[in-house]
Amino acid sequence: MKVVATNKTAYHDYEILETFEAGLALVGSEVKSIREGRISLKESYADFSQGGLYLFDCNISPYHAANIFNHDPLRPRKLLLHKRELKRLAGKVQEKGLTLIPTKVYLNDRGLVKLELALARGKKTYEKREAIKKRDVEREIRAEMKKRWH
Repeated sequence: MKVVATNKTAYHDYEILETFEAGLALVGSEVKSIREGRISLKESYADFSQGGLYLFDCNISPYHAANIFNHDPLRPRKLLLHKRELKRLAGKVQEKGLTLIPTKVYLNDRGLVKLELALARGKKTYEKREAIKKRDVEREIRAEMKKRWH
């Protein structure tokens, strides 16, 4: 498994409750661009529309060798999940404050592009500050422990 892109801000801005693996319906130039690592998940999200689950605002840069047959970088892309997973996610998203955030794009063992999708709840500002403080304290403790062993 080769990780192509991660959404680092998702872990800071959201409390991750559950993750899912989804396939992506892509065109050839998008796959080639992703293999080069030219994808950004920064402001992307997944939502239900037109009877399916779609990934919005995910920027896949145009492939340099695709000339006139290139793709639209910000087009909505269909996410491929089992029907029971889709029904379950639709029920969860109806709950107050839950959203679907892409956390990672990777190539699996067979070379297929997969997306790790997280069911998440948005953090409040004070929760983000507490998480930063907790991380700093843990870092200081690790540094102290390292000094004592040497």
